[in-house]
Amino acid sequence: MVGGIIAGMRFIRLIQGWLLEVSHVPWFHALRTLRERFREDHLGLTASSLTFTTTIALVPFITVALAVFTAFPMFAKFQDVLQKWLIESLVPDNIARQVLGYLNQFAGKASKLGSLGLVALLFTALALVFTIDRTLNSIWRVRTPRPFAQRVVIYWSTITLGPVLLALSLSMTSYAVSFSKGLVGDLPGSVSVLLNILQYIAVAAGMAAMFRFVPNTHVRWAHAWMGGVFVSTGMEVAKRVLAWYVSSVPTYSMVYGAFATLPILLVWIYVVWVIVLLGAALTAYLPSLLAGGTLRRLPHGWRFQISLEVVQLLEQVRATDAKGLTLEQLCTTLHVDPLRLEPLLQTLIGFDWVGQLAEVIQPGAEARYVLLIDPGSTLLEPLLSAWLVERTPQTEKIWQIGRWPSVTLREVL
Repeated sequence: MVGGIIAGMRFIRLIQGWLLEVSHVPWFHALRTLRERFREDHLGLTASSLTFTTTIALVPFITVALAVFTAFPMFAKFQDVLQKWLIESLVPDNIARQVLGYLNQFAGKASKLGSLGLVALLFTALALVFTIDRTLNSIWRVRTPRPFAQRVVIYWSTITLGPVLLALSLSMTSYAVSFSKGLVGDLPGSVSVLLNILQYIAVAAGMAAMFRFVPNTHVRWAHAWMGGVFVSTGMEVAKRVLAWYVSSVPTYSMVYGAFATLPILLVWIYVVWVIVLLGAALTAYLPSLLAGGTLRRLPHGWRFQISLEVVQLLEQVRATDAKGLTLEQLCTTLHVDPLRLEPLLQTLIGFDWVGQLAEVIQPGAEARYVLLIDPGSTLLEPLLSAWLVERTPQTEKIWQIGRWPSVTLREVL
């Protein structure tokens, strides 16, 4: 009893701390950052690619889920209820019944395939999760993904154990509702609200887990939950807006007739992926948003400009005792977030202009970046070609007219 009270108090303190951190997020600046990331990272194009992959992988996912339910007969009676709940939770009501019917029909036919056919379906399902893995790692600017074997184990466990855990949760919920029927039997609206809240939390928890474990970098649970709540809220709003549009403006039904479900489903999948990718971008940029300070507005050619400023800063500190600067110090001085600065540092390391010290003075301290070159004898050509005008036969005349091949870093600095 006492242990439960203590655990409850700890949970309440966690929620209060999380809400306090949410209140500190500069949401206006966060929305502006999301707009910039949507444009610069081509998230709309990525969402289109994921929409196509998801459409192809839907039937394999349902087939695997049916196979899992077949392997666990104790959950067989919850299979139809779970499928209906999932579709109604994730798809607007206008097309939920048709989508469920089509998926069950396709999955039933797919389950009759031979071994090679099922293997092909499995690889199609895995193609989707690997695409998600690659996309999220690119948003977090992670260059090295998790080992292939580790990713296969994680995603295979998700594909196979996910339906079982959902069925177990549904069975527990069903038992609780049946047990408390005497208390809530007269309040069906309250039960509906409770189930809607559980659905909202389940989507947020799933997204938070994806943002926490998929990127091959450290992501705080508090930040992952902010992204998860953002996605769950966005999906609820988008679902209602799309349902209202489809019911009020019957354009799709008039044009496509009986096939109207397909384009509506494709539009919905695209909208969902846009929301998920924006939630991932928000989660990735929360550390810099919460760090405070004003981030500079980046003009055209900002990669070239900031790379020069990094070289200039590292040259200034080379004569000091520190010899170099950490990523956090560079970000603070330049007013740039780490996700934008780190790729530039990796490019400078690739030029052998900058090195990262492996030694760490104190446990938990960041490694320092140091300048390895003499700006007076180092040509600017690699940086110009990388971030401004690539040296090609078509641009060679510009390079020669501007004397660019002979310009040194010192002249520019």
